[in-house]
Formats: sequence, C-alpha cells, structure tokens
Amino acid sequence: MGCGVLEFVTVPKPFHASRLLPLVGKPCNMHDLAVPYRGLRWPAEFSPHDATWVSWPRNAETWPNNLALSQSEHATFVRTIADFEKVHVLAGGDARETAERALGDHPNIELVDIPTNDAWARDHAPTFVLDEDQRLVAINWIFNAWGGKYPPFDNDQAAGSLIAKHLGCGLVRSDKVFEGGAIETNGEGLLLTTRSCALDPIRNPGITAEEFESIFRSLLGVDRIAWLPGDPIIGDDTDGHIDQIARFVDRHRVLVAVQQETDDPNHAPLQGNWNELHAWNEREQAGLELIELPMPGPVELFGVRLPASYANFYIANSLVLVPQFDDPRDDYALGLLKDLFPKRQVIGSPARNLVVGLGSIHCMTQQQPAQF
Repeated sequence: MGCGVLEFVTVPKPFHASRLLPLVGKPCNMHDLAVPYRGLRWPAEFSPHDATWVSWPRNAETWPNNLALSQSEHATFVRTIADFEKVHVLAGGDARETAERALGDHPNIELVDIPTNDAWARDHAPTFVLDEDQRLVAINWIFNAWGGKYPPFDNDQAAGSLIAKHLGCGLVRSDKVFEGGAIETNGEGLLLTTRSCALDPIRNPGITAEEFESIFRSLLGVDRIAWLPGDPIIGDDTDGHIDQIARFVDRHRVLVAVQQETDDPNHAPLQGNWNELHAWNEREQAGLELIELPMPGPVELFGVRLPASYANFYIANSLVLVPQFDDPRDDYALGLLKDLFPKRQVIGSPARNLVVGLGSIHCMTQQQPAQF
C-alpha cells in the first residue's frame, strides 16, 4: 500500500524550492511524509468562499431523456450562486456552445476551457485546502467514476490538475481513489466519512481505515474522524457519499437524513447511519447536536426511483441552495434550512431533472475557500 501522496507539483512562487521534497524509495507511512505545504487545513463549506467550481452537463448518457431540462436546472442554480460569489464553469470542447448560451451573459461566471466527461464537480474537481500561510492548495484525488462504473472518465480524471494550473495554486496529487462527496468537515478538525466509499475494495483494494485516517490528517488537517456505514440509499451509485447523509450547518450542528416511513427501503440504512453517528458522538463526547432532516417520499422519473436527498444542499457566501424535487416535503426542508441559517438567504432550486443523473446540487459544486 502506498503512502497516500504521489507527487507535489504546481508550487506557487512564494514557496521556496527547498520545501519540495520528492518521494523516493519505498512506500511510506503518511506520518513519515514531509508534505511541502505546512499546516494544511480544509475549511468548512460554511466558511467564506473565493469561488465555486462546477462542470457544465454535457453527457446524454447521464440524462438520456432530459439533458436539456437538466441543463436548465443547472443554469438556474449556477446563476443563483453567481449572484453571491464567483463561479467557474468547466465548459471545454463541445460543452462550450450550450454553456455560453445559458450562462455567458452573467458577469460573475467564468467559462473555463477544461473538458469533462460529466457534471459531478464535487468528485472530479480538487478538494481545496489552505496552508498555514493561507495559500490555496488543491488536493487531487484519483477519480475513476466511483469504482469504474461509467467509462470513459479520462477528462474528469485530468480536471483537478488542470484547475490547479488555471488558478496557479499548489497541487498535491494523491495516489488514492476518492471523491470530494465522500467527506464532510466542520472546519475545526472533525471529519465525517463512510466506510462504504473510502474502504470500497474496488476503489482501493486492501486499504484500511487507519491508512485513510493518516491521509485525512496529513492532507485535510483533521484530528477526529467519524466513520459511518454509508450504505447507499436507492439509486445512489456512489456507494454512499456522506453528502447524501449528514451535513454540518455550523461547528456543532449536523443535519442527518432520515426516512420517516419505516417500511421504505431507505429507512434502515439511514437509521443505521444516524445510530452510528449518535453512538460516536456520545462515546467521543464530541458535543454535536444531531438534527433530523426528513427525506422526500419516493421521487421517480422515467420509471426509476432516484436518490433524492435534501442533504444535498450547497452553502455559498450568504446563500444556501436547497434542492427541490416537486415533493410535498420540499417546503419543510426549505423551512428547516431557513431556521438553521438565519443570516443567509435560503433558496429552493429545482432539481427533479438533475437527480435523474443520480446526484443533485451539492454533487455538482466544489467550493474554493477564501484566502485571508
């Protein structure tokens, strides 16, 4: 098993070359690895952003019956975010024309000439962290479409490095297959993740929780890690990303998805995640307040039940975007988020067509934290 990081590249000019330590010799333990960027820390999503990154939907295999409608919903939420912060849209190659028509007139949106295979920027864009001097560093996980489910994914796999190059920021390439939607932080050293994703034997055969914890500590600056089972809801092809299950609204409060109907197939796995997080919180005396976030009822389109979850909301500067699925519980979820974020505008955004692609607003966004 490797040491968690393959190489360090694209170093900003303020870094002295002597701080770059190339990896040589045998695989090493992450605790022995001298990462050239000191004091790496992953800020919480509710912290200030410099920008949001998204990828324009282009894949007709992802939305075989409703690509245009999905593009319309995507453009709606991107425009809303852009009213509050800068948005970079990956729209290289054949995506440029439709993206230009939908978004090109907004002054706070930049279309970036980087091609992608699909629209799930949470997973193929880098996880942005800050070093001890508040300089931006992109953590680029290996992306292989959630265990090789949807080839080709070559453009998505290359996107993280190209984004770092576009920004001129630091870049750390991990040698582990992983996705941004599989981790959640409160920005104070606590990380939530799921065993069903991080320890998936197809992604990283033979890896242990201890090895991944070492990587998380070194690259994300966390010191406490709560492992949930994951156990995906119906239609979730990520194997149980945390951003469908549990989300921080501040340092101490966590929204946790629950399916209220006990006979629904989603009830048991979500209850299992709730129970494990509750037990961890009690055992570690973490002081978290767990808040129930009811799931919608079964959301179906084109004869398929979809992985619709209100936990897939996105927090931007002065804004919270909440996916809306034309479900009777849409209003309740929106009201709950409004109560929890009294100082932000909480806006519902249509996502019924987006979720046909088996993800929603959070799956399609990646925050770039502000540098102070």
